[in-house]
Amino acid sequence: MSISVRNARNVLFSAISVVSFSVLGACTHPVDAQSSQPSPATIHAATASSRDGSLPVMLVHKNASCGCCGAWVDQMRAAGFSVDVRNVDNLDPVKSRVGVPASKGSCHTAEVGGYFVEGHVPALDIKRLLAEKPDAKGLVVPGMPAGSPGMEMPDGSVQPYVVELVAHDGTTSAFARHAY
Repeated sequence: MSISVRNARNVLFSAISVVSFSVLGACTHPVDAQSSQPSPATIHAATASSRDGSLPVMLVHKNASCGCCGAWVDQMRAAGFSVDVRNVDNLDPVKSRVGVPASKGSCHTAEVGGYFVEGHVPALDIKRLLAEKPDAKGLVVPGMPAGSPGMEMPDGSVQPYVVELVAHDGTTSAFARHAY
């Protein structure tokens, strides 16, 4: 990506984040690929880990000027994660190292509990990932869907989106669906 395109993307992210900061709180409930709720045991395990402080530290790689990434980090902290932020100019080496599929990139990449989390993934989905411990690389929300964590809209509108589980071979499958 050329520097001018990267700068334009950062300006766009910053403009969107100004709107996002005013409406942090819209949320949806995750469901699995069959459109059913996660099991009570999974929800309990995810919730219990946040209460007892046993969540692993989350390392977030992001651009310093990206406000929506900062809003997402704030939501992860509010959900009980201890977050270490590393501002970087080029996220491509990080994405490549952890195995984010090229077509599934977003504006920030996190590492937590041996998994990567790419983009605006809700905290409850991350907690479910950590509780269920699937044999996978991580979770992705490609792009920047309106209404996803850190991308809340003033009018409360939410663009339907899917959180995808990335297998070791780079293929993806639906992990959770939001605003459907």
